[in-house]
Amino acid sequence: MDSMTTLIFGLGMLAVCYFLLIRPENKRKKQLESLRSQLGVGDEITTIGGIVGTVVNVKDDVIIIETGADRVRLQITKWAVASSGMQAQDPNRK
Repeated sequence: MDSMTTLIFGLGMLAVCYFLLIRPENKRKKQLESLRSQLGVGDEITTIGGIVGTVVNVKDDVIIIETGADRVRLQITKWAVASSGMQAQDPNRK
């Protein structure tokens, strides 16, 4: 009886880990992959390094973005795109 309780407890812990850790992470990965595959010219993006720009060209694994008023162009890989749109600034930051 004691080994059965241990087995059920272990399976329960695995189920909790799956639903709290693994499943949400896989869902985020799919959403991010979908975002990266649907990038188009004119989309505003934020990179994982915090660079904000507008997409001007899309290739297979590379996009070219334009940043700032001086129209600097950067070539970045698609995996470096963190989100679509500009990130909100922290109101406590000065």
